[in-house]
Amino acid sequence: LNQHIEDVTRRIAAEGYVALAPDMYWRSLPENKVGYDELPKAIGLMQKVNDAKAVQDISSAIDALAKRPNVNAAKVGVTGFCMGGRLSFLAAAELPDRIAAAAPFYGGGIAGLLPKADKIRAPLYLFFGEKDAFIPVDQVKAIDAKLRELKKPHTLKNYTGADHGFFCNDRVSYNATAAADAWKELLAFFRKHLG
Repeated sequence: LNQHIEDVTRRIAAEGYVALAPDMYWRSLPENKVGYDELPKAIGLMQKVNDAKAVQDISSAIDALAKRPNVNAAKVGVTGFCMGGRLSFLAAAELPDRIAAAAPFYGGGIAGLLPKADKIRAPLYLFFGEKDAFIPVDQVKAIDAKLRELKKPHTLKNYTGADHGFFCNDRVSYNATAAADAWKELLAFFRKHLG
């Protein structure tokens, strides 16, 4: 949970949504923050995240939101970046009655979650970068093919020339053009499915 994620959360809230960014690394306190230039440490943190516990955390976050009078618990959307993108997809699969829209950004590992995709009920908008070495084009194509096979409502955008982390202006891989388009698409997607 870093400055970039806090900024994205504020930007979503500024669009009129109640927004919450849970710290998915809280179990690793106090060593739960790494810089974008600390890849080995970041991978180590990601490997400590247990899917079942992460889904419990996301469910608890939704419970907390649902108690608020200004939240429609039937219209919860999720988005995330990198591991958060993977967890957004996982949440849509494991919490199908609670997620109304899911928008994973360059979620590494989504291809490994495809056996769970049949449980997804929420529409998906998946964002990838065509130059992403962590998520090769064949994986992106496999994700798209499986969702089509299952007839899951989804849009998949693979930005030409964009790399992993293209949305994050704190990373060297930031791609302003792709980020601006993805933001516009994300907001339109949320407006359509969340109101």
